[in-house]
Amino acid sequence: MRRFVTLVVLLLFAIPFGVSISGCSKNAAPVYCNGGDSGIVTGQVTTITLNPIVYGISLNFAEIGQVNTPAATDCKGSNASIGSYVYGTTDMTIADIQPTSGRICAGTWNRNSGGGIPDYTYCIPTNKSGVAYISASADGVTSNPLPIFVHPVVTSIVLGAPSANCATDPATNCSPASINLTAASNYSGSCPTSTAYPSNPELANGCCAVPPNVVNPVSGYVPYTGTSCFSQGTTSQLSARVYAGTGAGQSNISCLAGHLQYTVQGATSQTQVSSVVSIDQNGVATAEQPGSVLISANIANAASSAGFFSTCPPASITLTAPGALTPGTPASPVVIGENNTQPLLATAVDTNGVPLTGLSLEYESTSPTTIPAGTGSIIPPLAGAASIIALCQPPSCNPSAYNQIGLFGNGKPIASNSVNFSAPGTNSTVLYMASTQSLYMEARDFTQTAPAQPFLLPYLPNSMVISNDGSTIYMGSATALMVLNAVNTLAITRVDPTSTGSVLAVSPDGTSIVISDPVKQVTTIESSTGGVISTYGGVGTRAEYSPDSQTIYIAAGNQLLVYSTFTGWTNITPATTAGTPVTDVAVTVPAVGAYFAGPTTTARAFCSSSTASTVGGVITETNAFYPPADSSAAITDRIAATNDGQHILGATVTSAPTLNDLHVEIPAGNANGPQVSIACPIGTQTSSGSGVTGTTGGLGFSSTVSSVPLSAITATAITGVLPTSDSTLAVITYTGSGGVLPAYTPSSSGRGTLSYIKLSGTATAPVAGVISADNSTIYVGTQTDDLVHLINRSTLTDSSTLAPNLTAAPGLSIPAGSIVPVNMLVQKPRKTT
Repeated sequence: MRRFVTLVVLLLFAIPFGVSISGCSKNAAPVYCNGGDSGIVTGQVTTITLNPIVYGISLNFAEIGQVNTPAATDCKGSNASIGSYVYGTTDMTIADIQPTSGRICAGTWNRNSGGGIPDYTYCIPTNKSGVAYISASADGVTSNPLPIFVHPVVTSIVLGAPSANCATDPATNCSPASINLTAASNYSGSCPTSTAYPSNPELANGCCAVPPNVVNPVSGYVPYTGTSCFSQGTTSQLSARVYAGTGAGQSNISCLAGHLQYTVQGATSQTQVSSVVSIDQNGVATAEQPGSVLISANIANAASSAGFFSTCPPASITLTAPGALTPGTPASPVVIGENNTQPLLATAVDTNGVPLTGLSLEYESTSPTTIPAGTGSIIPPLAGAASIIALCQPPSCNPSAYNQIGLFGNGKPIASNSVNFSAPGTNSTVLYMASTQSLYMEARDFTQTAPAQPFLLPYLPNSMVISNDGSTIYMGSATALMVLNAVNTLAITRVDPTSTGSVLAVSPDGTSIVISDPVKQVTTIESSTGGVISTYGGVGTRAEYSPDSQTIYIAAGNQLLVYSTFTGWTNITPATTAGTPVTDVAVTVPAVGAYFAGPTTTARAFCSSSTASTVGGVITETNAFYPPADSSAAITDRIAATNDGQHILGATVTSAPTLNDLHVEIPAGNANGPQVSIACPIGTQTSSGSGVTGTTGGLGFSSTVSSVPLSAITATAITGVLPTSDSTLAVITYTGSGGVLPAYTPSSSGRGTLSYIKLSGTATAPVAGVISADNSTIYVGTQTDDLVHLINRSTLTDSSTLAPNLTAAPGLSIPAGSIVPVNMLVQKPRKTT
């Protein structure tokens, strides 16, 4: 046994240790770049890159910068690991660099300063302009040379036309950075590229002064001038002038400053701004979507508002209904069945005649309840009639910074022609009846046999409006705003004592309302959920939204108020150039402005009147928003627009009850009326040096008046002018006597036809009215009998009545509990089954 143990020990000592562990180790064979068995291996650094390669780094005198971390790669392009770099410079009197950290000094770093101050602590200015090249080295590899442009402190940058003579008027198209990006000049003796002629002293000196002193532009690029817009898809080479100093000591250092970095900015969201133009790292701008944006240029960590870029706006937008059953003229609307899809096609060309694509158009309907405007198509859920337009509206389409609105037509809306649609059929109606003298309101659903019970309100109402979708009723009062849910059974959803006054209007999209408080003397735009959007001093009497809900026109006596989500409040005082008050408002069709009732009937257009000026190379526009567009001697107390866009109908009791039919043409002089695209005029703009001067006028309307005496009535006030949505009839409600409902059939030219509908029973006057969405029934609340009369539209006869029996509230001049007239009516359509 002892001999066996001794043998084992001897064997262990006899076997080499390396053999004993050879089964536990496996050395990976190196992979060589050339695929052979020797040379540079993968993973070993072969290339070091310093960025930004294209435009280098620009620094003001004594400014401290930092080189970006170098990128190291191997022969396969994969990242390679580097422990540390060593940095160097070609001229430490222009741009010095700390060898281990890459911190750059536009001058010379302190060295051996004494006093315990470490080296590379502060930058000593040498005030020496020029270009030095820095590089990074590691593992025997040196990076590309990165140019460092050192120059006096930049004080301003102005975007403008390229230089025609680089010796006398340097611009960035003369700078070395620009020259490096262009093709070599074909002119004998002129400045070539540094790639072709790296020893060219002109480039090292930072300026191209050899005659003819110009550098050829890149082929296909249009030089930027700042005096015109660019059509979609056009590319332009931006150029700018860089200045140092101020006043008499200002100098042009464009040839010294290096490469500018351009960014866009504006008054709208960054998404909308960036859609106007794209600018690459070489300063090549490509026009994208219509609009105008400010361009800022950054160099030496100094950003400056250099100028602007304009992509040409639409000159016209043509809306058609492909495959329509009928042509679609004012006299013959496009017929579409309920729940059927009708495609829409909008085509646009810009002010240079170039077709536009990809526009962010809004589609607007005058009757969104029955024929809502979709995006590219319409599907009417109910019978009715409407006029549809396509609108290019800032800020979503053709945006502009505030001080550039109007420049080359940017920042202003463009409307297409109107296309009229009809969805034949009948709807049922839910009718809501209330009175300013009663705490009760009653709803009548005509699909139900039994009437609903009267609904008790918390406060005495003074106004009532309903949202387009029929879901919400807003009732104003002197005590609080009352919000009712009208989806099924009436219910109070919110009472807001902070919102007092009359509810003048609800937005078509149902997101906001207008409230006017005569006690506080303010008019408020309020969110439908209760928050205040904006408030302005003044008491509004009537208000109407544009179909897109972005603009509100408010008649406020001696002042006219307009609120726009794009430009904010506009206060026009006096309300008219004649100094007369305004009493009512009607938005035109298409919605390119509004008419206002009063002793003179006036109009305001959505095209601002713009004046361009150029000061110090900077172009700005001064705008007068919603300028006068029309003025008529016709006297109107209440006013309304027909959906076909041909008529503004107004009525008055001044002197004698009269209906005034204004035959409107928009724009002025257009024989086809609304059936054309409407773009804001660009006006006459003249070049002034590097900028633009001139004035752009507003949009002008024209109208002729047909006056029709309402001789069968004795009226103390006109309470409403109500046209049907198909523009074939309008009725006039009033207080007074006569026992008839005036009905007017407009004519495409000249005076229309007036008739009187006899009210049944003891009714003396229709004090309020509303028309069903399918135009089949006219509902009017009447005085004396305190009923609601149903007028058959096809026969123009009083066919039946409703008795809501609204009782008078306590504290009025009439006995409490007595029956009062229905003087507030709203309705919503619903399916007949």
